[in-house]
Parts: sequence; structure tokens; C-alpha cells
Amino acid sequence: MSTMTHYMELLAVNQPWNLLIFMAIPVICAETLAISELIILFTRNLNSMAKKVSKVVGIFAGLYFLGIFIYLLFTTVIPLTLTGGWRGPVDVIAVVFYLLGVIPFVGMFLLEIGAIGRNRDEVSQLKLHAILVGIFLVVAHVAMIFGMLSPDLFTMEGMGGM
Repeated sequence: MSTMTHYMELLAVNQPWNLLIFMAIPVICAETLAISELIILFTRNLNSMAKKVSKVVGIFAGLYFLGIFIYLLFTTVIPLTLTGGWRGPVDVIAVVFYLLGVIPFVGMFLLEIGAIGRNRDEVSQLKLHAILVGIFLVVAHVAMIFGMLSPDLFTMEGMGGM
């Protein structure tokens, strides 16, 4: 029986650095973005410090998580797939959902630099930005939940050899 998913193993090794690099920084970015979105929503001030913070963090988070995605794709996902090293469906779900965070974060980056949504008004861009923050929070939480499960849960061994 495996003791933990690759997701949890990644966070547990090389303490505290992996936890900071792969969990703390992306989650702090997402929470900063969520809070700034709420401030902008409630104040309706599209020129506030919260909007500036949101823009800077959106750009940083997109580039940062793209780096994480590329690194983990080549150092973990491809090797585990080629060698059959996955620890069951729970393991795959945890890692895939973690990596899916690249889509909303890169989307925010592209929105902030004007590569997408430039024909939208500011309120429409803000709505898209908030949707992308929400998507990141959902995929990150799915990754965390599955990452904390036993990787054997949905395997024949985890089901008592049924």
C-alpha cells in the first residue's frame, strides 16, 4: 500500500521549500487575487490600489505557475506516465487537477497584458478575471482533497482485493 500521492509527496519532501514553491506561493497569489476582486467589486473603483495589486499578482501568478507546470510536466508527469509509476486514479486526479491551475493563471496573465479580452470593457474584463480566480480555487481544492487521500483508495488493493 502506498502511503501518499505524488502530490503530497512533492509537498512533503525538501521541507519547507517544496511546500513554499508548489503550494504557498500559488495559494497566496490566488487568495490575494480573490480578496482584491472582492474589494474592486464592493468599491467599484477600477483605479484603486486593489486593481493595481490584482494586475501585478495576475501577471506574476500566470508566469510563475506556467514555470511550475512546465517543470512538473517534464520532471514528474511524463516520467511517471512512461514508467507506469502512477499510484492509482486518486494520484492521477490530484496531480492533473493541480496542473490544471495553469489554465486560469495563464488566462489571467494573458488578460492582464491585453493578449485576450482587449475588446471587452473594464467591467467585463473584471468579470472574466474573477471567473478565472474562481476556476483556479476550484481546481486547487480538488487537487488538495484528492492529494490527501490514500492513492490506493480506488485500486483493487484499496478495495480489499475485490
